[in-house]
Parts: sequence; structure tokens; C-alpha cells
Amino acid sequence: MLTVASEIDVLARFGRALADPIRCRLLLALREAPAYPSDLAEALGISRTRLSNHLACLRDCGLVVTVPDGRRTRYELADERLGHALDDLRNAVVAVESDRTCVDAENKGCC
Repeated sequence: MLTVASEIDVLARFGRALADPIRCRLLLALREAPAYPSDLAEALGISRTRLSNHLACLRDCGLVVTVPDGRRTRYELADERLGHALDDLRNAVVAVESDRTCVDAENKGCC
């Protein structure tokens, strides 16, 4: 059973992973299917070095795992429920954005 402190840590790690657009794109790509770093770098249009740094962050956050595949290493989501969580989070945010009650949200940047 998670304590409040560990629940906060889990959410903070998830938030750190989602705080960068490249990491978001990586998670969405891996939600679709496991992939090799070279394929991910090409799909995202970034260098292998930059990709490696982002994959390391996602590994440290516990969101992706490596799977040895011969001489290569494949990346995939650590748990298939993460893909569902990403979908649920995206859908919730879209629903909230379409139901803004603050009339000054765009001007004030508050909501």
C-alpha cells in the first residue's frame, strides 16, 4: 500500500516525465508499440544523444523499460496501463478545456 509521501513521489515522477514535449512524444510513440532507439530518434527527428537523455529520464521515472533483443535494446512502456493513463489524462484535459468557466482564462492564463 502506498503512503501519501510515496503517492506524491509517483505523481511527481509522472509529472516530470510529462514536463517535456519530447518525453511526451516518446511516451505516445511507445504507447503505440515498443521501439528501438534508432527508430525513435528518426521518428521524432532528434539526435540519438538527445533521445538517450530523454529515455534515461523516462527509465528513472519508472515509465519505460529496456528489453534486450539480440544485440539491440528495445524500449517499451513499463506497464500497459500507462498507455491507458496517458489516454485518460489527455481526454480529461481536453474535456476540462472545453468546459472552462472562467471568462478571462485566455487573457489571464489562469485556467
